[in-house]
Formats: sequence, C-alpha cells, structure tokens
Amino acid sequence: MILLKGPFDGRKWAFFLAVLAILVAAGNLRGGLVVVGPLVADIRASLDLSAGEFSLLTALPLICFGLVSGCVPALARRIRAPILVIVALLLIAAGASLRATSLFGMVLTGTLLLGSAIALLNVLIPGLVKGYFPRQIGLMTGLYSVALTLGAGLGVYLAIPLRDAFDAWQAPLLFWALLPLLCLPLWLYMLRVRIQEAPGPSARVTLWRDPTAWALTIFMGLQSFFFYSVATWLPKILMDAGLEDQDAGFATSMINLAGIPANLLTPMIAARMKDQRPLALLVFVLGTAGLCGLWLAPTAAPIFWAALLGLSGSASLSYALALFGLRTQSHVEATALSAMAQSIGYLLAATGPVMLGLVNDWMNNWSGALLLLMLLQLTQFGCGWYAGRPGFVQADSARRGNSNR
Repeated sequence: MILLKGPFDGRKWAFFLAVLAILVAAGNLRGGLVVVGPLVADIRASLDLSAGEFSLLTALPLICFGLVSGCVPALARRIRAPILVIVALLLIAAGASLRATSLFGMVLTGTLLLGSAIALLNVLIPGLVKGYFPRQIGLMTGLYSVALTLGAGLGVYLAIPLRDAFDAWQAPLLFWALLPLLCLPLWLYMLRVRIQEAPGPSARVTLWRDPTAWALTIFMGLQSFFFYSVATWLPKILMDAGLEDQDAGFATSMINLAGIPANLLTPMIAARMKDQRPLALLVFVLGTAGLCGLWLAPTAAPIFWAALLGLSGSASLSYALALFGLRTQSHVEATALSAMAQSIGYLLAATGPVMLGLVNDWMNNWSGALLLLMLLQLTQFGCGWYAGRPGFVQADSARRGNSNR
C-alpha cells in the first residue's frame, strides 16, 4: 500500500501526477546528450569538425554539470522548484534546437544551454523527491533512475531510425527539443503543490564542513568518473583485445541494459535498511570483478564483464541518489547535498575519459588504465562505506548552534 503522505494529503490524482512529472523530467536528463553518439560521422561531415572539436559536444555538458550544480541551491532559495524545472525544460528545448543547426558556434551555444539545464534538473529532482514523497524515497529514486536510463537508451536507439526516416541528422536532435515541451503541462500543474518545510524556502543550508557530505561527494565523483570512463573506452578496450566492432558495441550496450534492475532495486533496498554499508560493499565487489575480468580475459566473456560493470555503475549512482534523501531531514538539505556532490562529482567525471586515454597512450595498453580504475574503486568503496552509516548530515548553521550550547 502506498501512503499518500507529504504535500498531497491523500489526493491520489495529485500524487500520481507528481510521480509522472518527476519521471518525465528524469526522462529528459540524458537523451538529448547521448543522441550525438550514433550521429558522430554525420555531424562531423556536415559541420566539418575535427575529432577534438566534436569532443567538445560531450565534454562541455559535464563541465556545465559541475559549474552550474553549485549555483542551484541559491536559485532554489529565491525561486520555487517547479518554476525552475519549467525553465530547465524550456532551456533543454532551446539547447537541443540550437544543436540541430549547421553553425558550430550555435551548436556549442546549444550544448552549453543543454548542459546547464540538465545540471539544474540533476540537482532539483532529489530535493523534489524528498519534498513530494518523504515516505517513498527509495521507490521514487529507483523509478526516476530507471527513467533516466531509459531516456538515455531511447536517445541512442532512436537516433539512426529518425535520421533515416527524415533523411536528416538534425531530426533526432529536434525530437529531444520537442519532448520537454510536451512535459510542461504536468509541471504547470505542479505549481499548485506546496512543500511544507520547517526551515522555509529562504533558509540557507551549507554542508561543506560535514564529513558524511564530503564522503558522499567523493563517492559521487568517483562513480561518475568510473561510469563515463568505462562508457567511453569499453568498445576500444574490447576491439583492441580482438573483438569485432559490432560485438564490442553490443557488449557495451549491456552497461545500460544490465543496469536497469540496479537502478530500480538499489534505492528501494537502501530505504529499507538503517545501515546502507552492505550496499557499498556489493557495488565494490561487482565493479572490481568486472574490471578484473576485463583485464585478465577480456574476450572470454565480454558481455558478462560489461553486465557486471553496468550493475556496479547503476547501483552506485542509485546508492548516491538515495542517500541524498536518506541522509537529510528536509528537501532544502537534500538539494544542498545534491548540489555539493554533483558540482564536484561531474567536474571529476569530465577528467575520466581523458585521463584513461592518456594512461593508455603512455603505456600503449589498457592495463594501467584498468588498474587505475580498480584503485579508484577501492577509494569509492571507502567513501561509500562511511556515507552509508546511520545518521544525517549536519548543516554548518546547525553545527554552530550545537557548539554554542
């Protein structure tokens, strides 16, 4: 039985419209970014781009995630979260439209808009889950993680069929400009829903001195580093080991497919546990096993290794997202923790593919890069273990208040 607590007071339709609003917003978080992957040859040929210039289309959004995320709590103190979500959806539509033009400057501008808007939603959604669904944090975190993953999969899956159907590489990009506009009516309705919070919407919450917040921030950064590094280089690692490009591509697709159950189940299990540290251990074991298999016998079971990496990556992301709600006592704190973890986390993630590529160039093989990922997995485990202990983060203001007693 689902308890309709929080701001809905038993209003079932309002509750389920809020669920749908969260899911459709999450569905817009990755599709507009990953759609360019299958279209790389078309875009480079049409705009006459070098490999370095094209790489900006994938690196800039991560940099935007890091730079913009830290600004979101200040915006949320002044502007209601549903209004910010509406603004973000409009910016996604505008950014995706500009990325479908034939001028590289406009494409870069669209990429900056898209990355900034998605950063806004990345931070806001965990806080909204905490505020709208205080008794369903695990379930809702799992559902929106699945929606995020399915949105990314849809972006890749539809790219070529839409290009071929309209005989234009711009068509898949414009699809992701239309989708957020279709979500606007739900969020216009959500303007009617008020979240009651003790601190009030103008309360300022900072967590920079809290060790649990820092542990979760480092965990978030390392899991992002791991995911984007593996997603970028796994096809190349497998092809260098002797796999055909189609087989390597299929194995890589298992990262997202295998991760869907972990997206859904990890937050639900975490919400039922007082101590989440066993989940941190499970994430570590799965990731390390996948990396060891990829290092020692990459062609023996590439689909299995990729599935292990996908399970670990998705479980670690959902673990972090769940703790944003489980380690905080209000949606204001959840938003602040989400902003802190994601601002630093995505800046760290942006260095991952570059760092692994440099290590591979230096050693002329992938052993060093995989060993680096294993060492970072160990560090990630330590941070996840610390953050998984029972308790709540403590804002700086509360810390000062306690010290004065």
